[in-house]
Amino acid sequence: MFKKSSFLVFSCFAFLSCSSERNYYVLSPAGKAPLNQGIGLGIGPVNMADYLVERPYLIFQSSPYKMEMSDLHEWSGELSDNFGRVLGTNLGRRLGTGNIHSYPWNPNSKNRYQIAVDLNQFHGDDQGDAILEASWRIYALPGSTVVRSHTSTLRCPLEKDGYESLAAAQSKLVDMLSAEIAAAIR
Repeated sequence: MFKKSSFLVFSCFAFLSCSSERNYYVLSPAGKAPLNQGIGLGIGPVNMADYLVERPYLIFQSSPYKMEMSDLHEWSGELSDNFGRVLGTNLGRRLGTGNIHSYPWNPNSKNRYQIAVDLNQFHGDDQGDAILEASWRIYALPGSTVVRSHTSTLRCPLEKDGYESLAAAQSKLVDMLSAEIAAAIR
């Protein structure tokens, strides 16, 4: 009897492990930036809340006190790097420049501005929205004089249930953030 039940339990786990497929997601820019022309923008550093750094998973907040994640739905690579690249591309498109450099950039880069971001919240919620809260600063270079400092809290509804829809809504949030930052630079 023990052998039969052990085999049954093992078979169930084997079936579940075969049927569960890991999925990887990326943030995508809203469009392309022009080629290397225009003002120089240095993007970064992008600092992230601990809950975003410690685990590579897409996250839903199911209550004010509970975050849920699935190890089958992960970011493809470092979220801070992907976030910075997409933010830079979106800013370049909005400001008409392809002269974008990720932190840390070459000291010989002719950046006119540096955009530093602290990402405090970046997840889905139980209302069917994606949420982004970020504190950001624009520095004039050289010299690192603060031009503008602001905290943005943005929401974007998910078009349907699921992690792919969450990643799409989060991509839109990064574009919405780039619109606010671009308006401050203009």
